[in-house]
Amino acid sequence: MHVIVILFESIIVGGLVGFATGIGAARMFNAPTVQALGAFRTLGEMNAAQGDPASHFSFGLGFFFNAWASTVGAGAFTQDVTHRVIPNWAAATLLLKNKKVEETVHNPQKMGIASAIIGIIVVAFLNVTSSSIPEALQVTAVKVLVPAATLLINIVMPIIFWLAAIDAGRRSGLFGTIFGGLAALIMGNAVPGVVLGILIGKGIDEIGWTKITRIMLFAVILVFILSGFFRGFDMQMLKSFGAGAPEWLNNIHRSLGA
Repeated sequence: MHVIVILFESIIVGGLVGFATGIGAARMFNAPTVQALGAFRTLGEMNAAQGDPASHFSFGLGFFFNAWASTVGAGAFTQDVTHRVIPNWAAATLLLKNKKVEETVHNPQKMGIASAIIGIIVVAFLNVTSSSIPEALQVTAVKVLVPAATLLINIVMPIIFWLAAIDAGRRSGLFGTIFGGLAALIMGNAVPGVVLGILIGKGIDEIGWTKITRIMLFAVILVFILSGFFRGFDMQMLKSFGAGAPEWLNNIHRSLGA
């Protein structure tokens, strides 16, 4: 009886969350013509898949394992369910029948319906399996799923997106490789850097070296500099080269708690 109640509630929640997620993700592709609700990383990651259903599915799959482990171990969803799993799997489902992203992934109505169905399946699966697994086995499940998800996200996903960057063109491949390498060193995951590289490369291909693309490039470089500084990457780099950090730099890090 307990499982039936959880399943019923999961169907309602999954459908509503999936419907809203799908519409929000699709409307992002129509901005600024219409207002959109979503996340920048969702837009960039879905663009990086370039309308390939296998890429959308594999990307969502990597984060699904991570979300599953979190649900089983901690009893709570991660944001990956709404930002990455549901929209990417909905896009993969629609693209299997029609490869034109303008008619599928960019269509709020179709994405809303597909995401609602995917949301029902995903949320129901996560909640039912989480409530059905004994507490003693949850610890074991987390020990297995988390390392598997980590390998998929940190090793397999960057390779897929790097190949997508190379396939997108010479500039996208160049910027994707450079920023992907920096992201791997600073953030521990190359995917954000590769996605930013693709956006900058395709932006230059489409509109050239304009004020907008220069600002984008400057903003991305600034993000990497600040991220590296606040993560203490500059200190680690100096130590790796056997050089001591200047006293003024040490003082700044101490004052910021970095």
